[in-house]
Amino acid sequence: MSVLRRIGSTLFAPVLAVVVALVITSVVMAVLGVNPFQVFTVMLNFGETPTQQVTQIVVVLNRAIPLFLSGLAVAIAFRMGLFNIGVEGQYRLGTIVAAAVGAAVALPGPLHVLLIIVVAMIVSSAWAAIVAVLKITRGVSEVISSIMLNFVALGLASYLLTGPFLGSAPGASIISTKEIPESGWMPSLNKIFDVLGLANPPRQLYGFLIIAILVGVGVAILLGRTRFGFDLKASGLSPSAASASGVNARSMVLKTMLLSGAVAGLIGLPDLLGNTHQYTTDFTAGLGFLGIAVALLGRNNPVGIAFAALLFAFLDRSLVPLQIAGLPSSVVTIIQGTIVLAVVVANELARRLARRTAQRGGAQPAAPATGDGSTPLARETSTDEPQGAEA
Repeated sequence: MSVLRRIGSTLFAPVLAVVVALVITSVVMAVLGVNPFQVFTVMLNFGETPTQQVTQIVVVLNRAIPLFLSGLAVAIAFRMGLFNIGVEGQYRLGTIVAAAVGAAVALPGPLHVLLIIVVAMIVSSAWAAIVAVLKITRGVSEVISSIMLNFVALGLASYLLTGPFLGSAPGASIISTKEIPESGWMPSLNKIFDVLGLANPPRQLYGFLIIAILVGVGVAILLGRTRFGFDLKASGLSPSAASASGVNARSMVLKTMLLSGAVAGLIGLPDLLGNTHQYTTDFTAGLGFLGIAVALLGRNNPVGIAFAALLFAFLDRSLVPLQIAGLPSSVVTIIQGTIVLAVVVANELARRLARRTAQRGGAQPAAPATGDGSTPLARETSTDEPQGAEA
């Protein structure tokens, strides 16, 4: 019974958030004179032929991969009560540098791909380290510094793209870096459809899916089964108590942001290595901000983040079918925005319900864990204060 109760409490907040978002969106559509059932029917329509259906599944999976990695990057910081809003700038800067380095060298296939991945992770983690250094040395809130560094990173990426890393011809409508040689491309996973006896779609399933799964498993083990994960969570709950038990809270801030930034560096690589093979002015943007919503809905758990990424990927895929059907595609934005608001409220309701249940059972209410999906805003002051004193 305790296991079922634990699963129920874990699923309560995200399921409630999705249901509330659908209800509110349906009401908004009805007020605007749009049939919500028609909209949802179009969104759920994956095509009539097996090839069309498999193609739409590939579209969802390809979109979910970077969203999953983005959610992981945000969740790692959440676990320590940190708000890494700079994921957007971190992955954009890491991707453009990795694209330029990948286009400038010629190596055997696996080594070439590995070099691109390592460069992206190093650049992104180094950019995230700036946020950590400012926090532990000067007491600057990571929310403010990461937002500011987003604009700096985007401006720097724009300068690099139009300057040192420029690879497109003069007068081209889309500015880009030089194309990565084929040895630096990641092969697709379309052979899996032949093995499963499914129609092989014209769209390629990104091979980066395997790396994303391995990263998710690695993060889950690191945060949930190691001393580092325990120290990280303890530092987020109470830096002073963690320090008293021998944990260096300031060091944990730096390590956490480095790890979060390293995972953020992977966000742009599925598209880079599996599709575009170069960084362009229209490279996929906004994944860092969507990662915050994905992490919240997934309650900072890698498995939950995976399902949340699939949901947001499904919603993004619905944009084109809705436009083709002449229905407002803004429905997708309304649903996504409402989910973010609803999940915050639902998490608070779940926390209060768990505390009330514990009190009725005669147990002392446990402090909200940073890994349960609750946001770190309420703990920001308590996290900063001991660190500032130690600095």
